Amino acid sequence: MNRHLYTLLLHLALPLIALRLALRARKAPAYARRIKERFSFALPPLKPDGIWLHAVSVGESIAAAPLIRALQARYPELPITVTCMTPTGSERIQALFGDGVQHCYLPYDLPWAAARFLNRARPRLAVVMETELWPNHIHQCARRGIPVALANARLSERSARGYGRFKRLTTPMLAELALIAVQTQAEAERFLALGARRDCVEVTGSIKFDLQIDAGLAQRAAELRRAWQAEQRPVWIAASTHAGEDEIVLAAHRQILASRPDALLILVPRHPERFDSVHQLCLHQGLTTRRRSTGEAVASGDQVLLGDSMGELLFLYALADVAFVGGSLVANGGHNLLEPAALGKPVLSGPHLFNFLEIAAQLREAGALGEVQGADDLAGEVAALWREPARSERMRQAGLNVLKANQGALERLLAGLGRLLGP
Repeated sequence: MNRHLYTLLLHLALPLIALRLALRARKAPAYARRIKERFSFALPPLKPDGIWLHAVSVGESIAAAPLIRALQARYPELPITVTCMTPTGSERIQALFGDGVQHCYLPYDLPWAAARFLNRARPRLAVVMETELWPNHIHQCARRGIPVALANARLSERSARGYGRFKRLTTPMLAELALIAVQTQAEAERFLALGARRDCVEVTGSIKFDLQIDAGLAQRAAELRRAWQAEQRPVWIAASTHAGEDEIVLAAHRQILASRPDALLILVPRHPERFDSVHQLCLHQGLTTRRRSTGEAVASGDQVLLGDSMGELLFLYALADVAFVGGSLVANGGHNLLEPAALGKPVLSGPHLFNFLEIAAQLREAGALGEVQGADDLAGEVAALWREPARSERMRQAGLNVLKANQGALERLLAGLGRLLGP
């Protein structure tokens, strides 16, 4: 399939895209707002001649935050436009940067929509986080002489096979990229096999290792636990969980409560539209549950704290003694293992980590990551880490060492982007 056939099929799919938006809006009403932006209409005023950075959703927005701040510091005269595709990503960008960046949704990958957006933004450089490859946006940039960089790029074997089925579309698209800054050498080889130009592929590492933790975060968490009178309570967190995973986590927590009745689980679903249904699940299973969004203090009889607030994940990690990272007991590919590691928490995950194979391998080899297969394993590992403080400390220190050994990717990426921006 080439780009013209792809574009035709995308136009034909517009009714299905509209239906999908409507269905998502039923669970998350924000999807029904700002629809015109998705077609390059009613865009906000955008100052031209700056840097355009695309981060598809919440995870990419958080990963992009250090890069955006570094670009603001290094190029204070350049306006930065940050786009995303989801309401939660939009909320996160606005919470992180406010009026410090220009922001709108990225229009759908239709040639005329991409052209209208670029005619409005007129960036000097386009930066796409991770692996959001949109052929028409990239081609419209190439037509205008706008260099496009793929930053913190990752490409799993499964994704590479998917792109490989459409090489007539993928190869010309990759050839139009000015820089592919990949996380690992294995990913570099996958991009090259798909047709990327060797001179534009660089192994810079993952900027997620350059995570900077607010120095006061741990202190604020300790103060809140003190206010809850929970300094001696065993507290664990299951973060970024997906449908089908919450049931496993709650089953593990019930096992833990049998021997540690004062244990508290902080449960943080990945998607805000699931907050209500997960709350109902907790109540249905007979667990005394408090919602973080109410701002109420956790009481001694509470068994679950539902993390249904936005922008607090690092703080919620800081409140816990042990961290389980979700998206890994179901075949979703996992989520960021480095955030709890950077906070000095022993980290657990399920076996499905294909989105973070290299990071997971390093943490596992260092002894900083424990993998579990189901509820029994999870309950056993959490309880063991509470019983064995020396083991918990070894995992904590190993995670911090892995982060320290891999830092520097952000500077390498900035150097590559600087070459594209020129003097």
